[in-house]
Amino acid sequence: MAENVSIEEVADAMYKMVKDSMGQKKWKATDLRKAVIELFGEDKCDRQLVKAAIRELMDSGRCVYTYFGGSFIEIPHKEGAANE
Repeated sequence: MAENVSIEEVADAMYKMVKDSMGQKKWKATDLRKAVIELFGEDKCDRQLVKAAIRELMDSGRCVYTYFGGSFIEIPHKEGAANE
C-alpha cells in the first residue's frame, strides 16, 4: 500500500479547491471528500483523513460552514466595514 498523504496536504488541496471555485460553486463536505479522494487516490487518502483535514480547516478558521438550504464549506466572507 502506498504511503498516505498528510492532513496538511489534504487540507491545503481542499482550501485551494474551495478558493478557486469561490462565487461559482459551493462545496458540500461529501462532494469535497469525493474530489480529494479522486485527486490523491483511494490508496493514499481515506475518509478519516479527509474528515481530519476538514476539521483542521474549520479549527484554523481558513474555512467555515455556511447554511443555505444545505451545509456548505466556504472561505469566510469579510463584512463591508472590514474592507476599509
